[in-house]
Amino acid sequence: MSRLPIPASIDQAPEKSRPLLEAVKKQLGVVPNLFRMVSTSPAALEGYLGLSGALGKGNLPAPTRERIALAVAEINGCDYCLSAHSYLGKHLAKLDEAEMAANRNGHSNDPKADAAVVFATKVARQRGRVSDDDLRAVRLAGYEDAQIIEIVQHVALNVWTNYLNNVAETDIDFPIVNARAAA
Repeated sequence: MSRLPIPASIDQAPEKSRPLLEAVKKQLGVVPNLFRMVSTSPAALEGYLGLSGALGKGNLPAPTRERIALAVAEINGCDYCLSAHSYLGKHLAKLDEAEMAANRNGHSNDPKADAAVVFATKVARQRGRVSDDDLRAVRLAGYEDAQIIEIVQHVALNVWTNYLNNVAETDIDFPIVNARAAA
């Protein structure tokens, strides 16, 4: 059972969060536990959805965003996020099992995406203190500065959801995928 409250329905969420949750429901068809839990703080929900929405309009393709989410969730040992992004990776980004396994190991089977995932894992593990060689490698793979900034923002957003779900021990409402161990 989650250690932070999860409103059972949109109607039980704070009034200011309800329109945001309705938008999530319209987009996804359901409102996952994470969103309902975050709705306890309308400001946090607005911030989460705002950053997620803005990054969704960015220059990184959806499969690369899911690859980064899987890599960061594995680093942080977040079963909720691994479960959610494994589902999204398979059903929305069309990643296969071999690709998602590579992502969880900090890599990709696609050479260009591999550079992004490797860079993202370094950002996460080294708390942003990457080397000039790390930046050079992601640039040589074809990523422009705007995309590098987006990679860092995706890492930050995923670290936030990983930490929140680890703190809350959020009830997983996706097919369960367990982290091997937090790094």
